[in-house]
Amino acid sequence: MPGRLMLLDSASLYFRAFYGVPDKVRAPDGTPVNAVRGFLDIIARLVTTYTPTDLVACWDDDWRPQWRVDLIPSYKTHRVAQVVEGAPDIEVVPDPLEVQVPIIREALAAVGIVIVGAAEHEADDVIGTLATRATQPVDIVTGDRDLFQLVDDARDVRVVYTARGMSNLEVVTDETVVKKYGVLPQQYADFATLRGDSSDGLPGVAGIGEKSAAGLLAAYGDLPGIIAAAESGEGGMSAGVRAKITAGLPYLAVAPEVVGVVRDLDLPDVDARLRPLHDSAKTDAAAFAEHWGLGGSMTRLIEALDRVETD
Repeated sequence: MPGRLMLLDSASLYFRAFYGVPDKVRAPDGTPVNAVRGFLDIIARLVTTYTPTDLVACWDDDWRPQWRVDLIPSYKTHRVAQVVEGAPDIEVVPDPLEVQVPIIREALAAVGIVIVGAAEHEADDVIGTLATRATQPVDIVTGDRDLFQLVDDARDVRVVYTARGMSNLEVVTDETVVKKYGVLPQQYADFATLRGDSSDGLPGVAGIGEKSAAGLLAAYGDLPGIIAAAESGEGGMSAGVRAKITAGLPYLAVAPEVVGVVRDLDLPDVDARLRPLHDSAKTDAAAFAEHWGLGGSMTRLIEALDRVETD
């Protein structure tokens, strides 16, 4: 049996945990640990519900890569706290969360969950690469709909979408994307490029919304097909839509590279297999949990790992 690989959009999940667990949850020394505890509980629930055999916590080594900014300067601009010359810009992160990120990494190490990031790339790109090269079914856990572009029923790649909360998770398949947006998953990046996304600082093509973007993709297949129809004046495209596409050509020349996730990063091979912890590892994890006041969250994750099938 090939098992099932689960890929976590880690920042998406620990931000959710931070805002979902009261900030009065603190370690004995007063350090806030609400995001740590919430994140561990999220993983325990995911492992229990979806029974992955392998799991990778995918990391934003660079949440706003310069090469994407060079293509579209407005990319994630509203989330920049400080511009850093020659290094990743500093993201707006609440101080009580920022102090917890290193603890989250230590907690994952304590239970044997591997973390994978890539220089000058976002977690989305790590997810795209690992999902593309996987030889087993894949579940991608995220609250970011941009990753719908990776959904692929033929390869059993799904998204476990968290936007409506951990108690109302949605498994996104080809059918889900078609029903929601009127496009196939392989058209979703082009759809998002046309529509734009204010949360990522992507302007889209002026005058093209979700319905018109879906209609254009239904008629012309993909972005190159749409551009060719606009430039040739053939294929039945109205003069008004042609004008909008033509006006947006400078944006359309660069946006697909920004919106599309990278699928061919040179990532190291890692052992992502989930395993029950040996007694000594359980003792160390329990000591770590006591030091940071993680309560039952670490216990619940260890118990979830105890139920993982290792055959």
